[in-house]
Amino acid sequence: MKALLCEDMFRLDPTVPPIPFNDEVYSSSKPLRIGYYECDGYWLPSASMKRAVMETKQLLEQAGHTLIPFAPLKTSFAMKEFILKGISADRATTILERIKGDIIDPRLKDLFYVHSIPLILKKILYILMKPFNPRMADICWGLCGVRSISDLWKQHVAIEAYCEEYISLWTSKNLDVLLCPALGPAFLAGIAGKLTVTASYNMIFNLLNFPAGVVPVGKVIEKDEDEMKDYVGYYNDYWEKTFKKNVSDAIGLPIAVQCVALPWQDELCLRFMKEVERVTQKNRAI
Repeated sequence: MKALLCEDMFRLDPTVPPIPFNDEVYSSSKPLRIGYYECDGYWLPSASMKRAVMETKQLLEQAGHTLIPFAPLKTSFAMKEFILKGISADRATTILERIKGDIIDPRLKDLFYVHSIPLILKKILYILMKPFNPRMADICWGLCGVRSISDLWKQHVAIEAYCEEYISLWTSKNLDVLLCPALGPAFLAGIAGKLTVTASYNMIFNLLNFPAGVVPVGKVIEKDEDEMKDYVGYYNDYWEKTFKKNVSDAIGLPIAVQCVALPWQDELCLRFMKEVERVTQKNRAI
């Protein structure tokens, strides 16, 4: 990042704010106030994802930092109304036009297929599934996009309000950074495209435009495998069954946590990542 935030790069790309790297923030050893959570309320994490957060929390406390519980703000609502509707705002018309006649990666065919479902059928599926699987129904509703240009503007305003509300919640707890799960362990080859619903832990910070990074902190152990035998998620649906199958038999695979900071606090995010890397060094070596 230091190499990018320099006069030469600012001159090459005038759209980048000419803000130099803040080495004082990155090099600071001041104890941090760290918010943390192990579940976002939208997707139930694997046993190793939760353990990665809680063990890292304990190590950070031992290193002198203050850890404060943090409740993610309306993740399910944001996924439905902002992220899914935002991606499908034009009902995927543009992306479907761009790929017409092109070769589609077989692992991504499911994604393009759901976007190709007629609008009326998506709405019918939403009504039919709502009583049995609200999350799957909400995805169908989100894929319907927005109804008009006016509604699109309203959605943008609502997203801005959501970001402000999230920041207010953050600052009310006087947090420096946030510790939260990173999706894992790695899926089997070809499965990621079928489980994009699990990406809520990452997508939310794309929506908020918060700097975030993933740091390996350990490996899957036998205890994680035992706990996953009873995993059913929130609805025990196709996605959760597929997720369970693809994160099982993973002993020895890396697990990680996600480190997050507020907008324009990239150096603080990097400093936090460096600290997590330091306190978990022994765990990663096991």
